[in-house]
Amino acid sequence: MNVMDEVDVTEKAGGISIFEQTSKMGHEQIVFCQDNATGLKAIIGVHNTVLGPALGGTRFWNYATEEEAIVDVLRLSRGMTYKAAVSGLNLGGGKAVIIGDVTKLKNEAFLRRFGKFVNSLGGRYITAEDMNMKTSDMEYIGMETKHVTGLPVEMGGSGDPSPVTAYGVYMGMKAAAKKAYGSDSLNGKKVSVQGVGQVGMYLVNHLVKEGAIVSITDINQERLAKVSSDTGATVVGMDEIYDLDVDIYAPCAMGATLNDNTIGRLKASVIAGAANNQLEHEGRHGQMLIDAGILYAPDFVINAGGIINISGELAGAYNKQQAYSWTEKIYDTTHNIFALATEKNIPTQDAAMKLAEKRIEDIGRVKLSM
Repeated sequence: MNVMDEVDVTEKAGGISIFEQTSKMGHEQIVFCQDNATGLKAIIGVHNTVLGPALGGTRFWNYATEEEAIVDVLRLSRGMTYKAAVSGLNLGGGKAVIIGDVTKLKNEAFLRRFGKFVNSLGGRYITAEDMNMKTSDMEYIGMETKHVTGLPVEMGGSGDPSPVTAYGVYMGMKAAAKKAYGSDSLNGKKVSVQGVGQVGMYLVNHLVKEGAIVSITDINQERLAKVSSDTGATVVGMDEIYDLDVDIYAPCAMGATLNDNTIGRLKASVIAGAANNQLEHEGRHGQMLIDAGILYAPDFVINAGGIINISGELAGAYNKQQAYSWTEKIYDTTHNIFALATEKNIPTQDAAMKLAEKRIEDIGRVKLSM
């Protein structure tokens, strides 16, 4: 792998072949899944299995085009490889996307059929929940494969990973505040949170509890109103979020919100959020943030709480307290990445990727040694 090898998210998949894209990004396997009876259309991306089986959630989204879904699964699965590696886990990176309207398609038969596709990979890919998927959905998938995580606690699983993911983002945000402001206290800090789904909601709770002044936005107006009512956070418009006079911007919805159109509008000195693939183009936009004097906490580093949580479930003896203890280490990992970025004079995203790649290379040599 090479940090410079990437596919711009703005590039249509039709522009170059799938093999060219997967070669550039270092993928091992892409699986296209289709079932006419249930209407299932899904793509599973296995990026790298040097450290272990590819773990990553399943995202259910009504993509505008199939090309958009392909780009998303490629970027998300690669991100999971880096996330597991930099977190010190013996897991590889994978991801699945299901294409379509979740309100019309998702049912037991649909999910079980997807489970059979997961099972056909023989454990190379282990799924979990992601956007528009719930713990109960993992139960249906689990009826057809043992290669599923995030099952309910009463079934021996770790349950909803969102609270642990949010806690890791919170730890990463505090580490970034320490670097930028000299203190990791968020009391009195103005924070804008873009997206208050499960992870964003729990993050807002942490912030408000510490005394941060929080502004929120989301496409789901009902959920937005509830989070505002429960926490006292101020509701702002979807586009307005980029222009707020805040200390910290926390993207917690879809990716690619850091781009040519938005970076120049941001007034925050710190970016730390839960969304995956926040940089639309890693090289260009990572440098743009440096030029703008904005400290970026790499997404795959600080949103790793979910995979850390699930790794405990895979070990066979899930312990919630231990999961939070492991996730708290994201604070120190984030500090180490900032230090490397400063030392090498490179974007923090590149520094995080270098650390992850070194671990993959080192462990890969160990496995090859006889």
